[in-house]
Amino acid sequence: MLAAFRYTLRHFLSFSETAAAEVGLAAQQYQALLAIKGCAGRDTVTINELAGLLLIKHNSAVGLVDRLESEGLVKRSIAAEDRRKVNVRLTRKGVRVFERLAAAHRDELRRIGPKLSEFLEYFSRRTGRTAGPPGR
Repeated sequence: MLAAFRYTLRHFLSFSETAAAEVGLAAQQYQALLAIKGCAGRDTVTINELAGLLLIKHNSAVGLVDRLESEGLVKRSIAAEDRRKVNVRLTRKGVRVFERLAAAHRDELRRIGPKLSEFLEYFSRRTGRTAGPPGR
């Protein structure tokens, strides 16, 4: 059951990589746009926050932001409250690309959602059953 769950997750990640590539982005670049857009109540994140959200090193986040900025998807600015920090926000182009990819991801999640729900329900039980994986 765990192998089937992992396969389903990997299949979704493969979908995500392909969707990002179709708009000219690497998967990690889409993940960065998602992390920036996903900060509730804010439209910016610091590079340090972005590194933490993506589980990457600060210097890797800097390189990622460099590439996104060169594509016109994000804009950097010095944080007013602490000039040592750099804020990153999506540009209009970045928002458009993000929204296109987010819509495709939502559609895919709606498609596989029932299967994911079955897995989560199975794994939330105290004792597992011996039946095969959901949806097969």
